[in-house]
Amino acid sequence: MPQHPYRLAVIIGSTRKGRFAPVIANWFTRQTERHPHIELDTVDLDALRPYELRYGSEEYETFAKRIDEADAFVVVTPEYNHSFPAPLKHAIDLLHPQWQAKPVGFVSYGGISGGLRAVEQLRLVFAELHATTVRETVSFPVAGELFDDAGDLHDPAPATQAADTLLDQLTWWALALREARATRPYGRA
Repeated sequence: MPQHPYRLAVIIGSTRKGRFAPVIANWFTRQTERHPHIELDTVDLDALRPYELRYGSEEYETFAKRIDEADAFVVVTPEYNHSFPAPLKHAIDLLHPQWQAKPVGFVSYGGISGGLRAVEQLRLVFAELHATTVRETVSFPVAGELFDDAGDLHDPAPATQAADTLLDQLTWWALALREARATRPYGRA
């Protein structure tokens, strides 16, 4: 696989007090370190505060630029009430052309389903935005029991393999779609 660099934005989708999202996101971003062709940008919605973003503000423009400059995305999402968090939906909905013709992968966590119901709903949202979601995901059922106090997995092999597969797919799509956008710009409707 070509090792051309590309920019990956990892979006941390939970803003709840006491959230487990930083543990999952930190684990995943450590996985990307084994892929030197990835330039990482971590977008933490808790710090971004999407409900406070106003069109035209400096904070909004900075967020829009970060998303626009990304070649690919990984959304780290919990499953809340069989869906994904409202602040994540709001952040996604703030933009439109910045998502188009770019691949999106998912790292999910939750109860017994591991957040997969949230992922399936997010696939529909991103399809409407003309983004391409990759098939493979990394999922953590009953996530709190899988990690130790230092944020390391008790049994890292299966999740590490899933992360590598996800990143390989994302890399293929990121490079292919970046080339396509450069040679045949996608409609910015």
